[in-house]
Amino acid sequence: MPLISSTNNLFSLKSSPSSVSSIVVVPRGASQSQMAATTTTTKIIDSHLHVWASPQEAKDKYPYVAGQEPSLRGNVDFLLHCMEEAGVDGAVIVQPINHKFDHSYVTSVLKKHPSKFVGCCLANPAQDASGLQQLQHLILEDGYRAVRFNPYLWPSGEQMTNEIGKAMFKKAGELGVAVGFMCMKGLNLHISEIHTLCTQFPNTKVLLDHLAFCKPPLNQEEAKAFSDLMDLSRFPQVYVKFSGLFRVSRNPFPYQDLCPLLSQLVSSFGANRLMWGSDFPFVVEECGYKQAKEAVSVIANQLPLSSSDLEWIMGKTAVQLFTIQS
Repeated sequence: MPLISSTNNLFSLKSSPSSVSSIVVVPRGASQSQMAATTTTTKIIDSHLHVWASPQEAKDKYPYVAGQEPSLRGNVDFLLHCMEEAGVDGAVIVQPINHKFDHSYVTSVLKKHPSKFVGCCLANPAQDASGLQQLQHLILEDGYRAVRFNPYLWPSGEQMTNEIGKAMFKKAGELGVAVGFMCMKGLNLHISEIHTLCTQFPNTKVLLDHLAFCKPPLNQEEAKAFSDLMDLSRFPQVYVKFSGLFRVSRNPFPYQDLCPLLSQLVSSFGANRLMWGSDFPFVVEECGYKQAKEAVSVIANQLPLSSSDLEWIMGKTAVQLFTIQS
């Protein structure tokens, strides 16, 4: 397959001193010398956010899907401002439902800011297989590095393991891009499909958005969902996004009830299969973009988490997973 150049791309594995931010992990009760030793530098990568056209841009060139007009500001200029303020170096842009299968706005952002962003397109499970053709075009021509499977876009009565779903999942693996699953209505509804796809196509990398929407368990059903999430660690191709923390926490910022979940995720998957994500712009009204990044350090300090593990979660995993070959 054609390879996409990584020249000047933030997601190359080589570190650039001009594009790193500081991560500080300070164990409780640490001395000054220990505090100094825990400061490290790495690229900060937001693995999960969205952008969409401003109302004027939507009117002029990038229309919203009917009924999906956003109520939040989510244009790229606002994102860049938030990222600069927070010290975030790059991000993975997930195609938003506001533009559905029209990727023109996100593609324009990727082309305008190749050193900042990579894209995750949205799978179109149309029965005429047009979505498979679109997927290949978005990856090979427009440089997208992941594809999102939203099970609620599949035709009624169909699962992601239908003929079209398997074809797209297989093709993603062949083209070297990851497949992200959005299990908004519960992992239990989709766990068997994920098992099937991972088993049949072990070369396709898998992303679970927002901890697969598993909250700190309060009952047996929720405990089973989190257990199912942990069990997916047996598939080496599966990665978990420690993202959209406001969606899964039962507490306000800094979401410290997620401490035990993160601890178990690190133990089961390893930090090199975990990655932080903000879920911008939704997070802005929840705690603010900068605070979304800071929450992970607060949680890490509570565990405490090693600086090496935090580096992986805050950037190294994403850099490695989404590296564009040259």
